[in-house]
Amino acid sequence: MLARFTSALVVLAVLAGSVLAQGSIQTLDPPATGGGGEAGAGEQQPAPPPPCGTQQLTIARMSWPSAALLAEIHSRLLTGNFLCNVAVQDMDLAVAASSMGANGQPAVAPELWVGRIADIWNAAIKSQNVRQAGTPYADRVFEGWFVPDYVAAQWPDATTIDGLKAHAAGFGDGNGRGRFISCPIDWGCAVINRNMLKAYGLDQMFDIVEPANRFELDTLIAEAVGRKEPILFYYWEPNAVLAQFGFKPVTLAPYNPDAFLCMGRRACAAPTPTGFAPDPVVIGLSEWVYLDAPQVAAYFARAKMPFEEMNSMLQQLGQEGATVESVADRFVAERGEIWRPWVGLPAAP
Repeated sequence: MLARFTSALVVLAVLAGSVLAQGSIQTLDPPATGGGGEAGAGEQQPAPPPPCGTQQLTIARMSWPSAALLAEIHSRLLTGNFLCNVAVQDMDLAVAASSMGANGQPAVAPELWVGRIADIWNAAIKSQNVRQAGTPYADRVFEGWFVPDYVAAQWPDATTIDGLKAHAAGFGDGNGRGRFISCPIDWGCAVINRNMLKAYGLDQMFDIVEPANRFELDTLIAEAVGRKEPILFYYWEPNAVLAQFGFKPVTLAPYNPDAFLCMGRRACAAPTPTGFAPDPVVIGLSEWVYLDAPQVAAYFARAKMPFEEMNSMLQQLGQEGATVESVADRFVAERGEIWRPWVGLPAAP
């Protein structure tokens, strides 16, 4: 994960507006098969095209864990279910998008954060060598506010704004005010969280704790959970921390682009309620895959990983002896109910 980029670049993604909005990235449906008339008597039927096309399917494996896991999982599923000739290549974000736009390779980039490489991505789209196949995750909003499972069990309404207001004192240390754990003060999300608390009328009910760094943020959360203290905090997904301890998201207002734009400004005079902006994260496919391997293109249109599942795999990755490859193998072996629909099979064997 590129944790420090998460909220600052969400703001940049909003500023990019029409350039990076999900609706502005066009998708291409797999071409219809069939067509011409039936072969005459005695004529040999042409062999159907191979499902994986005639080129090797290269998959870009990025350096952060979630993208590496997706690359290895897709490699195994395409090989095992479509008999594709797959090669996984280590690449960084900018190089993968640039290369796809220039020459159609790699064939697949399974987790492209296009808001961070806006100019490169837009140039690749303009070249008509690359398309958005879909989104890698079933969820579109990557950050939010959370409370531990035990808090939601004690106060079921604590996952709502009204519930937080009703129980604010219970999130504190006896001074009548709650405690909200935000992100480090030099991250863009620190400004956003301050304005969002004000927008929801919580700024007079919660004191803001802004840790010095990511390590201190995780430590504050772990210590509070270890003591079973009620806490309200900001975090992002996919992330192992949320699987390790178990949390519930707070329901915020629907995302409003204009309201969220103000949230990123220190001088936002009158912040109004909104949810966090959806980050433009896509599956990039080279154009030739749609034309030469439409079954593969259709697979990636269906391949949406739930955050909860990726959080669990990231937690597994932190266990002694675990590797990206071993966690990918375990997912394929044990989680067929998730991936079988991707390959066109019923969820249950």
